[in-house]
Order: sequence, then C-alpha cells, then structure tokens
Amino acid sequence: MPERKQLTAAICLALAVGTLAVYFPALSDTFINYDDPDYIIGNTHVNGGVTWSGIVWALRNSYAANWHPLTWISHMMDCQLFGIHNPGGHHLVSVLFHTANTILLFLLLNMMTGAVWRSAFVAALFAWHPLHVESVAWASERKDVLSAFFWMLALICYAKYSANDRGKAPPSIGFSSLLAFCSSPCYWLALLLFACGLMSKPMVVTLPLVLLLLDFWPLQRFNLSMVPRLVIEKIPFFALMFASCAITLAVQQNARWSSASLPFSFRLANTLMSYVRYVSKIFLPKDLALIYPYPHSWPLTGVIAAAVVLALLSLIFLLQVKRFPYLAVGWFWFLGTLVPVIGLIQVGVQAMADRYTYLPSVGVFILVTWGVTDLLDSSYRKTSICVLAGGAALIMCLVLTSLQLSYWKNSLTIFLHTYEVTTDNYAAADCLGKTLHNLGKYNEANQFFEKAVSLEPDYPMAQFDLGMNLLNTADSADASNHIATAVRLWPANPTMQYDYGVLLWQHKNFKDSLTHINTALAINPDFPEAREWLKKIETNSAANRSTP
Repeated sequence: MPERKQLTAAICLALAVGTLAVYFPALSDTFINYDDPDYIIGNTHVNGGVTWSGIVWALRNSYAANWHPLTWISHMMDCQLFGIHNPGGHHLVSVLFHTANTILLFLLLNMMTGAVWRSAFVAALFAWHPLHVESVAWASERKDVLSAFFWMLALICYAKYSANDRGKAPPSIGFSSLLAFCSSPCYWLALLLFACGLMSKPMVVTLPLVLLLLDFWPLQRFNLSMVPRLVIEKIPFFALMFASCAITLAVQQNARWSSASLPFSFRLANTLMSYVRYVSKIFLPKDLALIYPYPHSWPLTGVIAAAVVLALLSLIFLLQVKRFPYLAVGWFWFLGTLVPVIGLIQVGVQAMADRYTYLPSVGVFILVTWGVTDLLDSSYRKTSICVLAGGAALIMCLVLTSLQLSYWKNSLTIFLHTYEVTTDNYAAADCLGKTLHNLGKYNEANQFFEKAVSLEPDYPMAQFDLGMNLLNTADSADASNHIATAVRLWPANPTMQYDYGVLLWQHKNFKDSLTHINTALAINPDFPEAREWLKKIETNSAANRSTP
C-alpha cells in the first residue's frame, strides 16, 4: 500500500511538471481580439476586480449570451491580482486549472478502476493533446478549465459515494433506499460541485448521464434490480440539468442569429459530419483552427457515410458491452457530452470547435487505452510494443501541442494560422481584418473585410466591421450602408445598434439615432456608452426645441 501511494504521488508530480513545462510559453501570450474584449478587457464589471456589485451583476445578469457567474468571478479575481495589462497572469491561472484537472482525472480513473498506468496514460493524453490548447491558451475559455475542474471533483465525490454505498444499499426504491444517498455527504457535495460546474459553463449539463455510464462501468452498480434506484438518485442532478438548459436557451436568444438561416436538415448533416471530424482530429490533430466556419453545403454521400460509421461503431460497442464494457462507456461519453455543442441548436458561426472536445475526448481516450491494452496478452514483446507506441503517441502530442501553442502568441498569429489552414473562412478573414484595423492598418484590413463579405454577405460581423473600417478610409455613406446591413441581419446585437445610432447622430439624423440607441439599451440595459449618447441626443433635441 505505501508503495502504491508513492507511485500515485510520483505520477501526479510527473503529470504536473510535464503539463506546466509544455504550457509555459502561454504565459507570454497576449489577449486576442475575439471574445477577450467582451469577457475581460472591455467588461467594466470584470476588469475592476472583485467587488460586491460585480458579484451581484454576475449572479443576476446574462452577458455575452452566457450566464456563468463563477466564470465571471474567476476573471474578476484575475483582474484583481494581475490587472488587464498583464495577460500572462490570466494565462497562468488557466494553465494551473488545466494541470489540476489532469491530476484529478488520473486520481478519478485510478480510484474507480485500480488500473494505475492506464489511468496515467489517459490523464497524460488529456493534459498534452493539442486539441486542448484552445481551452487553455485562450483567456476567454476559462469557462472550459473551470467547469472541468468542478466536473472532475463532482465525479470523484460521486465515486466515493458509490464506493461507500456498494453492498449496503437495498435494491428496492423504498424509504430506506432513499435514505442511503440522502444521508451521504459525498452525494450532496457531488451535487453542489455539479451546480458550480453549471455556473462555470453549461456544457457540463450532461454529467447526470455520465454518472449513469459510470454506474455501469467501472463502478459496476448497474443491474436490473438497481435501475429504479439509480435513476431516482439522479433526480436532483437532472433537475439542475433542465434548469441550466432553460437558462442557457433564454440567455442565448440574442446569439442565435445564424439558426434562422440554417435549416434543421443542414444542422443535422453538420452534426453527423462534426462527430466524425472530431474523432479524426483526436487521432490526427492536423490543421487545428480557432474557427471552423459552416460550409455552404455538405456532400450527401459524406453525410450518409458519417451516419453509417457512427451507427456501426455504436452497434459494435453495444454488442461487446458484456465483454468490454469500457468501449460503450467511452463511446457514449464522447457522443453524449458533445450534444450541447454539436450544433442542433446553433449559436455563433462555428461548425465545430476544438475547445468543445475538452471533456468529450476523455471518453475516446478511455476507449482506446483500455481497448488496446486488453488486446494484448502478458507477453513481454507485446507489452513492450504497447509501451513504445504509447510513449511515441505522448511525445507526438507534446510536439504538436508546443507547435499549436506557438500560434497563440497574439491575435495576428492565431487568425493568420486559422485563415491559412481552412478554406473560405469568412470569420477568420473578418478577425484578421479587425486585428489589422486595431493596428491602424486600415487599407490592409479593408482587403480582409471585403473578402469576408464576398465569402458570406449575410455574416453581420463582417458587414459591420467593414463599415466601421470604411469610416477611416472611404466615403461614410458606403460605411453607413454596410453598418445598416449588419443591423438588419442581426437586430438583437446591442453594439451594432449603438454604433449605428452614433453614426446617424453624427450625420444629424437625431430621430433615427434615438431609435437605435434606445433599441441598444432595450437589449442591454447595462450599456453605459449608450446611456451617455442618449443624454447627448436628448440635450441636443432640447436645444433645438428652445431655438426660436
């Protein structure tokens, strides 16, 4: 037993040192001009540090189409400690969370399975896989590493609860059965940690379903007589899950401008293709990008092939569920945890995103690690081959992660890389243009904005950014047309409404300006710049009325 504890401690130390070493370059990265301005730099509630009014705001309000108060408070703490002119401090905290998540994943798997080296390998893949760079190196994705931190802790508490419960709980669903989990501190702590995860990022809503998978394997609580009991004890978790889904759907109404233009059949096709693309990027992490835009169409043969592959794999794993239960558990962990972000309800322009694999990829890692090792017998040669192959895979992950991290130095490097490794990426072209605009290179920015608009005329951000850039390079009438188009395409965006109102005010169109400024405030009552302009408009109108 002491030797096993020493081995566990040594593995935790190795995982921590390796993860900190590979992510050390991230500490010199800057913020990027995609979400970071809304989340940190330009968010007055956050960049002022931890205040009582800021905490109340985080709990009571949705912002940037999200309600995740613990994430906001986490950013406030960063600003309190490091300010907004030291992005390295913000990145350091994310790296530390990722390191903690890696150790917690190892401890969780080791606790549930007793397979120390398999658990260590899965944790190492999680720590060093290049798909996870986006979640760690992007300051705005604190919600990924923070929600995963609570997710891991919740699973550990649940595993401890189930270990104490095993063999003692009656299979009935009577009063004594209910008391078995109602009286367990670990159970209620798991529920509390789940709530904290939901308040960090609602993508973790699938945790109750993962608990049922873990009941089957490796916790081995799942049998026909126990099914009612297992479902009943998850009711509080499902209640939190449905509450979080309702809140998320409500607050993301203003972010779903793209859903109206994408028919369900197309979103379903993208869902099938995305699942296959995620699997391919887990095994071959090539051409990773910050934004993968929707294509204009998916080939029917490709969609059918994707559906067949997914159905066949699901069937094979289900047929092998008695002999190799981890295959089905890992596969359905992957499929299920991706459901909230797979695109059936589309938010934003991305067809898929690397950051969405942060927790789902664990299912694939488990499936592959346990599957491959169980295919080998105890012969020295096959074991050596497995060790060499596993070591080579981890080294490759470290190399690719270091390479991917190099693209995250600043806005220019990440968006230029994204633009180069994707095709017809109007969103990346727009972000590149915005980066050049911020550097004062208006003519160069114009080329990328025009490219973005030509690729996708109905993308409101490109129309808006082109219009704002044209104010510095061309006739303001042309700029006004593009901004008006953006407002028409995305009327629920308060920033666009506000900026268009300001432009109209500058052209002496006070009446229409007042309409758009009021619209911006109706969408976002907490909009200080809009309130200031509204005062100017009202003052100007009063002066005009008093003039004889």
